[in-house]
Amino acid sequence: MKKYLTVCLAALVALTACREFEITPPEISSDETRVTLGDVARLLSSLPIAQGQLDEVHDAVGSSCGNGYDEEYMMRDLLRLPGSGVGDPAEKAAGKRYEKPLRELMTEYLEAQEASRAEGGIAGVQAYLDELESSDIQIYWPYSEDWDGRSLPVITWDPGYGAESNYGYELRRVGDRLEVRDSVVVTEALAASRPVWVINRNDDSAFTPLDFYVRSKASPSPSAKTSMRMLYIHSFKMLRHYDSWFGGASEFRIQCGAANGFKASTEAELKNYHPSVTDFTLVVRRKQLGQEIPLDALLMTDFSSAMEKMAFLVTEDDGGTRTTWKCSAVVKYNSRSYGFELEIPYNEKDDIVWRGQLASPFFQSEDIVSSRFGDVIITFALE
Repeated sequence: MKKYLTVCLAALVALTACREFEITPPEISSDETRVTLGDVARLLSSLPIAQGQLDEVHDAVGSSCGNGYDEEYMMRDLLRLPGSGVGDPAEKAAGKRYEKPLRELMTEYLEAQEASRAEGGIAGVQAYLDELESSDIQIYWPYSEDWDGRSLPVITWDPGYGAESNYGYELRRVGDRLEVRDSVVVTEALAASRPVWVINRNDDSAFTPLDFYVRSKASPSPSAKTSMRMLYIHSFKMLRHYDSWFGGASEFRIQCGAANGFKASTEAELKNYHPSVTDFTLVVRRKQLGQEIPLDALLMTDFSSAMEKMAFLVTEDDGGTRTTWKCSAVVKYNSRSYGFELEIPYNEKDDIVWRGQLASPFFQSEDIVSSRFGDVIITFALE
């Protein structure tokens, strides 16, 4: 079915790729608004986008990346706090100012289109913008760090079905005029060579950022380091993409269940001990495929020699119903092994990259050890 859809789309694009046209704005009403990805792409393509708006979107996606998320600019932020990225603190978001932010262009354009219509009018415009603001729709700009600072984008949207191509609207300057060419074939190769804005849906803004686990924020005091050994994920390398490029980066959820700091010396202490689960998400952007990403993400603050095995789960988020992996962490006490039962959550549609138990000698064989887990390579450091 996917192959058939792709062939049909390619045929349609071939017939219409060179047509110049005037974009029809999305129809809205005050009674019922309908926000679709295709309509938002068409709306943005209708605007007189200039350097200021390009800088605004680039600032936002850059901030999102800096906060550990994908190259994304949510409509919620676009309409409330222009130029703000996912995860920006309020003070940073409030400090960004633009002479003519995108939200003003959108409002002016929609009001001008609706003012002459009998139904909807200005009230319909506000209802449309309110629904857009409350949605999870965003601008995704893959390979944004390669932007030359001036080129206009091709604007497209995620067609779904795992498709790898779609058509889009090419914005271009012709003298002093801004023109739009429709039905331009949009692939990841195009996005890697020139600016492409993809209208898709956000699925990572609720994740726990990796920054909460980096060495600078999680390390114990210097005096404590002499008596404790700390286990880190030193680096991470993704060997293949897990989703269609229209959907954005791969979001890896890494969870470690272990007897952190196990020091039981009596049966009573053993029964009262409960293992802990470290849980964070790493966003790997499309451009980072095959690159070793330095992390220094803290897994355990007190790696005990009594720990025999820890539970380790790596998934790539795809949503679905919440379920759990029932597993155990194992410690040795008085020459006997004891397992502590764990339930580590994940979603039923997630890609399970790797799950199982890791033995203590694996980490202790060298200061830095590396292994392949499914289609990722993870390097650990024990200090």
